[in-house]
Amino acid sequence: MADHPQPSGHARDLVRGAYDVHIHVAPDVMRRRIDDISLADRFAAVGMAGFVLKSHYAPTAERAEVVRRARPGTDALGAITLNASVGGMNPIAVEIAGRGGAKVVWLPTVDSANQRECQASEPAGATPPMWAQLQEDLRAAGMAADPVDVLTPDGDVTRRTRQVLALIAKHDMALATGHLHQDESARVVDAAVEEGVRRIVVTHPEFTSQRIGVERQRELAARGALLERCFTTPHTGKVAWDVWFHNIRATGPEHSVLSSDLGQPFNPPVEDGLALCADRLLAAGFSDDEIRVMAVHNSRWLVGAEALADAPARERTVGTRQ
Repeated sequence: MADHPQPSGHARDLVRGAYDVHIHVAPDVMRRRIDDISLADRFAAVGMAGFVLKSHYAPTAERAEVVRRARPGTDALGAITLNASVGGMNPIAVEIAGRGGAKVVWLPTVDSANQRECQASEPAGATPPMWAQLQEDLRAAGMAADPVDVLTPDGDVTRRTRQVLALIAKHDMALATGHLHQDESARVVDAAVEEGVRRIVVTHPEFTSQRIGVERQRELAARGALLERCFTTPHTGKVAWDVWFHNIRATGPEHSVLSSDLGQPFNPPVEDGLALCADRLLAAGFSDDEIRVMAVHNSRWLVGAEALADAPARERTVGTRQ
């Protein structure tokens, strides 16, 4: 594996107690840098609280339970992503995931209509996502599923999407918008608030298939959604670091949550991701308090973990019923 930068001790201290809410590790259907139990040991060693296991293809709540029992010092959390492999926008799959303890529901990613239709090419020098090859393999084998829609042709939220949102609220899970188009994300966020969803995160708004502009990001934040700032998006050249920093400043650090999106064999160790983010942010002039809010306090709020003593007092109104 290639050499990677090492986080500073100060950055490590800033992200203590954080959850990495978006990682890709083994076991998975593609090669990963590390397995989840080994990662739990590494998170414990650097003082991070836990992580959310994301797979584009399989639910992870049962696996997270295995990790928690094997390594009780780290809080591994499960999730489900509503791609074709779980039946797409499938309320039954969400109900079972919720009963199994999943904490996050991603709307379609690799099988979203937006991701399928997006014609934007990767920027020069950008590293393509690992799932792109798997999606091509499925297509070549005649197994390409129809895109998973969240809206009707008239632009309304579909009945099945409404069912899914109601189940997310019922089980107090977090909603992540996946690889939806920004217009789809806005409609779904509104519907989620109507259905009583308490925690909403806009998945890596700088990703190549999304490119959500700052004004739309502000609108989503005003509705109570957090904006996910994934380390790998700028690290792999999909967006310039300066754009990433600008978007955080323009929308306010209090509305952002840091994640790594790591686990690929060619990228840095997963346990270094949030600390590497912190070093980048420090170099760009962000304060310790701003970084700690994004890395620690907002990640803990998103997964429903207990607030730490240094957490700022704030109220979030997502999904509250007046």
